[in-house]
Amino acid sequence: MNALWIAVALLVAGFAGWPVTALVFRLARTIDDKADAATKPDQDASAQDPSADVTVDTVSEAPRAGTGQTVDGELTTGGGRPPSDASHVAPALPAQRILRGGAIIGVLERLGVCVAILTGQPVAIAYIVAIKGLGRFAELKETPVAAERFIIGTLTSMLWAAGTAAVIKVVFLQ
Repeated sequence: MNALWIAVALLVAGFAGWPVTALVFRLARTIDDKADAATKPDQDASAQDPSADVTVDTVSEAPRAGTGQTVDGELTTGGGRPPSDASHVAPALPAQRILRGGAIIGVLERLGVCVAILTGQPVAIAYIVAIKGLGRFAELKETPVAAERFIIGTLTSMLWAAGTAAVIKVVFLQ
């Protein structure tokens, strides 16, 4: 019977955590949008926020003037624009994905956290965070929006997995 509850814990922690994380991302974006709307409308957001050169909006949004970079809801940077003084028309640079594989990494992270708690090895969670952070360091350093999403996603995933494992362990496995 314990094997059944462990399997349920892994399924719930690993795969039901994605909608929870997506909901938290949506909530964080709503809060950011409300905060942006509360600022003075005559001031440019990029003048106030040093990370405003990267936006998290739709794919079709054009890059802000002078930045050459946008980020859509899936964290894809827009291709670069040719210099304005170029005499010939050069093709735009291809788009670059930021934080590729996040959904798969999130599932693996939640499974790892759940297993660590169910086996009584919470120190393993530190290894999971360290591996994930080191693997993403270069992307996080370059893109403030990606770093923010990384932190929100990691905390949400870990809390979900830890909560799921704790409930299963306390209620069904003791």
